[in-house]
Parts: sequence; C-alpha cells; structure tokens
Amino acid sequence: MRFGLAITFVASSVASSYAFVPLQNSWGVADRSLFSSSVEEAVTADVVEISEPAASDALNGAEIKARLEQQLEKLREKDSKSPKLSKEEIKVVHEDDHIIVVDKPAGVLCVPGKDGASNLADAVCESFGCQMGRTDMMVVHRLGMDTSGLVVFAKTMDAVRGMNAVFRTRKIERKYEVLVCGHVEKDEGMINLPLMRDYECPPFMRISTDEHQRAIADLDSSDVGKKLLEAPKESLTKYEVINREELSGHPVTRVSLTSISGRTHQLNVHLAAFGHPIVGDTTYGLNGDASANGGLSAGEFELAGNPSRADLSLQQNIADAAEGNSRVHAKSLKFRHPVTKEDIDLSTDSPF
Repeated sequence: MRFGLAITFVASSVASSYAFVPLQNSWGVADRSLFSSSVEEAVTADVVEISEPAASDALNGAEIKARLEQQLEKLREKDSKSPKLSKEEIKVVHEDDHIIVVDKPAGVLCVPGKDGASNLADAVCESFGCQMGRTDMMVVHRLGMDTSGLVVFAKTMDAVRGMNAVFRTRKIERKYEVLVCGHVEKDEGMINLPLMRDYECPPFMRISTDEHQRAIADLDSSDVGKKLLEAPKESLTKYEVINREELSGHPVTRVSLTSISGRTHQLNVHLAAFGHPIVGDTTYGLNGDASANGGLSAGEFELAGNPSRADLSLQQNIADAAEGNSRVHAKSLKFRHPVTKEDIDLSTDSPF
C-alpha cells in the first residue's frame, strides 16, 4: 500500500507566537510531549544546516528500517540501565482509593517494556497494589526516562477508564519546568509548528514541511510501517520565562512549558527548532541522535519565528556542563478526579 501525500504547510508568524503510549522504551509517549545518530551537518555562520538528500540519494525502505533497528538497539541498552526502586524510594505526592501520583526521579524508566527492564510502574504496583493486579493496567500516561516529575497511576478500573478519558479529551493541565540553552528573548509566547516522524532519523520526530512530506510520498507502508507515513500533526507549545540564569557561567533560561497538543516529543522538538534546545537533551540537542534543529535547515529557521537563537559554541559549552543530564521536570498537574469529582491540583519542586 502506498501513501500519496499532498499536505500544505502553514507556519504562523504572529507577534510573540512562533511557528514528551505505544513505544515501550525510554521516551515519554502517552504524555507524548517529552524527549542524538549523527546527521550530516554543514556549519555556516555558526548554525547547523542539515544536508538534505538529493532525489537520487533518497532513502529507501530497507535503509530506513536499518537505521530504525540500530537506534532501537541503543534505546534498549539505555532502558536496561534503569534502576529498581524500593517502596521507600518512591515519593508519593497524592494517594486515594482510586489513583496514586508519584514524583518520578530522572533516569528511571516509567513503564514496563518488552525487555523486562526495571521501571517505576512495576515498583508502584508491587509497593502499593491495584484492583486489577496488573502493572500495565495502572498506566494512563508516562514520562520519558530522562524526565523527572509527576506521574499518575490508576488503582481501580473506574480510575483507568476515567483517567484515560481525562487525557484523551485533554481535560488536564500539565506544566513542565525546563532549562534551555541561551537566554530566551521574549518573556512568553507560542511555538506553533507541525510534527511528523523523522524518516532520516527514525524513530524520532521532526518539524514537518512540504519538502519532507514529498520525500516520503513514494515510500511503502509495508516497508517502513504506517506510523512513518502518518500525516503531520498540528502542534502547539506555550512557553513562559521563569528566570534567565547561568549554568557553569553559561546563559540558560528557566522556562515553564505547557504542551497544548501533547504530541510525541513535542517539547523537545519545538525547543530545538526554536533555537533553544533543552539543556542535556542528548536526542534533540546538539550532536544528538535526532535531526538537528528539530529537522529545520538554516534556510527554514524563519519558520520558528525566533531570530535570537543560541549559537553552536554556546550549545556545546552547555552540553559539556550538563554532562548528559536532561533538565526537564513535569512540575504540575490539574484535573478533575474521574471518580470522586474533586479538583486535583499538585506540584513538585524541580531537582535542578
């Protein structure tokens, strides 16, 4: 089956607006917003420009599958390093008869995968139990392995159904606190850029453009899978500057992020495309496994609507100082309890 895609890309250019459950691995997926295979780079004027393949050099299905398997093997190796948590190590922020909310430490896999790596969900199930008697039934969303912060688990079937509805209908407010490279110029704004699967660096995400949609138009879903060929998804991130500070003498900005659309790896890709990648992001940051700059070439930077990007030398200095430790924290959750109907409003302090 072949997918012929004719998608029009529209980038918003409004003032102060700019154009992290399926994968069982180290990234956050049902939460979807949060999350470096080298890409060919040409460094010009202190920016990274992706070398786009010529038509004759277009990737075929076999090459894409080989890249995917190579990257998945790296992710499986990373997952295997997740530590096992005892009950005493689990920080409970809220618990009632139907749900339990915990503050996940960074570096811990959130949910079970196929390879049996230690994870937070198993630890919660073993320590606190649930009506269903199964870890996988408790999972209603998740965070990436490198992300710390609030995670909700269901303890009853009523809570499973109710929390799934809460997330599906987006009747929940989730805010993240992150450090990004450089000083963000504006105090607040929106990043409005559509996302697609990255055919050059699978299984990651990138900003979608007409050119990239044309590049996958002739690929066959039987070779590369349906997900890679899905239509681009509108994605919207709200940011608010908390503080402009320094990390080891280098400028960084503490930002509050709201993932309005909640796409896979949305926050990471949007901030990379915006020119202020998340500090310590070894996937979407400088020299990461995903395409640089969220997949935008230097000629496409204007789509992000931010002329004051963090330059490469600064990003490198910050990456050295971060030592691979990502600065992303799922800080707060607000939602109506699906069973008791009480308003739940929770927050935790960032560890960075």
